[in-house]
Amino acid sequence: MRFFGVIAVVAILFVSQAASACTGIRLMAKDGTVVAARTMELGLDLKSKVLVVPAGTQLTGTLPNGAAGIRYTTKYGFVGANAFDQPVSVDGMNDHGLYVGEFFFTPDAHYSEVTPENASRAMAGYEYSDWLLGNFATVAEVKAAYDRVVLAPTPRVEMGGMTPPLHFRVMDSTGATVVIEPLPGGLKLYDDPLGIITNTPTFDWHMTNLGNYVGLTPYIRPSVYIGNNVTLHSLGQGSGFFGLPGDVSSPSRFVRAVAYQQTALQPASAADAVFQIFHILNNFDIPIGTVRQVINGKEFDEYTSWTSASDLKNLKFYFRTYDDQTLRTVDVRRALAAAGGKIASLPMESGQTTPIVPVSR
Repeated sequence: MRFFGVIAVVAILFVSQAASACTGIRLMAKDGTVVAARTMELGLDLKSKVLVVPAGTQLTGTLPNGAAGIRYTTKYGFVGANAFDQPVSVDGMNDHGLYVGEFFFTPDAHYSEVTPENASRAMAGYEYSDWLLGNFATVAEVKAAYDRVVLAPTPRVEMGGMTPPLHFRVMDSTGATVVIEPLPGGLKLYDDPLGIITNTPTFDWHMTNLGNYVGLTPYIRPSVYIGNNVTLHSLGQGSGFFGLPGDVSSPSRFVRAVAYQQTALQPASAADAVFQIFHILNNFDIPIGTVRQVINGKEFDEYTSWTSASDLKNLKFYFRTYDDQTLRTVDVRRALAAAGGKIASLPMESGQTTPIVPVSR
């Protein structure tokens, strides 16, 4: 592990005061393909790589005091994006088509206290994705066992000692989706019929908030006669979406994600779904300078460091980065086979030594 000194300490102040602006959506194609996609935003460089963890890998949970928690051997192999070059997935899928994504949940995340009685089944909150991907093949299996472990407030050295506040979206190859949130009293699981997730507040609040936008429609508003020979006309295209929130806050992004997803024409194939979902996520891309915060006289800029999509039918992981908008793909089965039974990683940025296949339709 590496420690980034003063930069990391200042960065923790930023990410602890401003929730990252990650957005997750889902598309289902006519051929049965389910694609889970998301943006990744944070106020510091995650130094992400494509993580490859084969089945049969022994993993150990990390407790707040640095001691070992739960010990287990992965039943399934998985591939996805990591952070800080560590063997911890922040967004990925396993070789049976189960997807798990981590999303910031500031300030609502509430991890459990580690005790002598629960230490043997405890892990860092940020290690929960590995446990889910390594042990379960379907959302139904996750529902039956999601709370058998304890998520501890273990800090990350790479983030200046910050404990990442997270909640989780879990999806399988049928499209079944749940959101799991660490709240006072333990883990709370919600069915997510839309497959959408952003950040705080809690998931059920976001679903209730959708009721404020029931009048949105993709159709242009018709002209209205109001009397005295006065007719009001729509001012150009897009009037059906008038009132759609366009800011970068978590509630606004949730509403906007639902609007774009629900009005999208259903893609015919996996390739169509992947290209369409990246087009939709263009609407959530944050260029440097759009979201700013000044802390201790230093300005921080949040931006979309990478965007990913997981094809849960064909087991392919797609991504592009802030510095390289080329859409590239990793075949999950081939990556796991090439790993030779050991944890491996592939670069996400271009110009590195290991090539990743560009995507073409």
